[in-house]
Amino acid sequence: MPRLSPLVLSLTLSTAAFPAAALDSFRIVAPGASDNLADKLGRASLIKAARDEDRTTPQDLLAAARADYRAYVGALYSEGYYNGTVNILIDGREAADIPPLEPPAQISRIEVRVNPGQTFTFGEARVAPIAPETDLPDGFAPGEPAYSELVSDAGKAAVKGWRAVGFAKADVPQQQVTANHAARRLDVRLGVDPGPRLTFGELRISGNKRVRTERIREIAGLPTGKVFDPDELDLASERLRRAGAFRSVSLSEAEEVAPGNVLPIDAALIEEKRRRLGFGAELSSVDGATLSTYWLHRNLLGGAERLRIDGEIAQIGGDEQPDFTLSARFTRPATFQTDTDLYVLGTLAREREPNYDSDSFTFGGGLTRIVTPELTLEAGALFRTAHIDDAFGERDYTLIAFPITAEYDKRNDELNPTGGYYIDLGVQPLLGLSDTPSGAQITADARAYYGFGKDDRAVVAGRLQFGSLVGPDLNEAPPDYLFYAGGGGSVRGFPYQELGVEVDDETVGGRSFIGASVELRGGITDALGLVGFVDTAYIGANSWIDDEGSWITGAGIGVRYQTGLGPIRFDIATPVSGGDDDISPYQIYIGIGQAF
Repeated sequence: MPRLSPLVLSLTLSTAAFPAAALDSFRIVAPGASDNLADKLGRASLIKAARDEDRTTPQDLLAAARADYRAYVGALYSEGYYNGTVNILIDGREAADIPPLEPPAQISRIEVRVNPGQTFTFGEARVAPIAPETDLPDGFAPGEPAYSELVSDAGKAAVKGWRAVGFAKADVPQQQVTANHAARRLDVRLGVDPGPRLTFGELRISGNKRVRTERIREIAGLPTGKVFDPDELDLASERLRRAGAFRSVSLSEAEEVAPGNVLPIDAALIEEKRRRLGFGAELSSVDGATLSTYWLHRNLLGGAERLRIDGEIAQIGGDEQPDFTLSARFTRPATFQTDTDLYVLGTLAREREPNYDSDSFTFGGGLTRIVTPELTLEAGALFRTAHIDDAFGERDYTLIAFPITAEYDKRNDELNPTGGYYIDLGVQPLLGLSDTPSGAQITADARAYYGFGKDDRAVVAGRLQFGSLVGPDLNEAPPDYLFYAGGGGSVRGFPYQELGVEVDDETVGGRSFIGASVELRGGITDALGLVGFVDTAYIGANSWIDDEGSWITGAGIGVRYQTGLGPIRFDIATPVSGGDDDISPYQIYIGIGQAF
């Protein structure tokens, strides 16, 4: 009978009826055990797993029962019980006494009897040597409950501490664990061998077929010759994944250390398909349908360069004429610096908005700097020329914009967040070259998410936006740099661009903007959810907020259906305050992804 350690519980996991030829009864009895131990015993049981998977032949059940001794002992150790006992009775016979090659012809009843015994505490809890600033588990100390996982965690923490300062091959070769049953004490001594301090060696690349090896090294940015750092190894992996040219990225440390205490790194890569074609669609009861498509090349010149071409037709069947947009963006990772990407873009657009028409061409480029996984900075220069027709008449303008943005993303999921926050700040100086003064556009977008309830099935989401255009007066400002409110991406319940500034009975955009939204999202099932929301926005004629602007507010409910590409969104909203009296009492919006 295997000897274990203290634990006391009383539990019957289940008693289930099966056909006569199968297992009729299975239960675990552990008098005095805690709920936590009872749960661990149930999850550790291979007999229970076999029964649940309908593997109930005598051979399967006997094999599971014989293996379960170790599983139950491990569960007891994990809770600090080292002198308990386990009996597994198959139709009254101890499973350990039944020869594995001579199973009974039939097994009807299995009963597991666990006597946990008493809990042990740590007497000596020692691990040495440890690197500076090593964080050992809090419970690994004399007098604390001797959970076996703490012993394992202490060894892992010691190895992690040494690896963090360059000792990549640190190990725990000496492990002395003694259970003193009389004193109910567990003495633990772990001896650590840090090994030599290592430096990064060559990045040995395999699996690439079309992406050049030298470009892979540039993108990975592994600091060859520098002291080993596991964070640098993880960062190199993330850079290669971020490039988008690889379906699989695996960086591993070489088994053998090279002369000079150099550690080569092996990169096993699988390339993505070079080309991809995608489509999208959205529907609004007022704005009509929007159809979009894109073509993507992930490795245009053999250095993981990306070229994406997008086309979109909007307002199909809406109140306005359709809009057409054709754009292209070229991105080259690891340009000038490892975490700096170069981009070049161009856009042709025909926009027939409710309050102005615009035919424009934009061309430019810039740099994107990934400072941390959460923080991204971007700066560029864009040449833009356009022909516009608005409340102030027809005119052509030309300018150079210098967009600068900072994005900080701490959301736990980009498409369907249940926690975290997101901040996007932008300033865009504008140098007027023809028929528009110089100035600047300032924008801010902040979002926060708080999940609660089981598995965060309920989420409160909030969004706050701000915008300002300084410099040009309303009659001189490019209308596509002004601000409007209303529509699916702004205030639901109102038509697109419903709110602006009234000028001679016509509407133009404002030079200041505030937007706020609150949503309560609740999961009904794993796939289906309901949403209630309120949106509000302010538009003003001046560059800064004052009492002369106007507000609109809308509210509604929606349905979300989860897919692998993000939730499908269906919202219906109604105006609450502001806006014209003759607008529709409701608006419908259909799309992919959360509203924000």
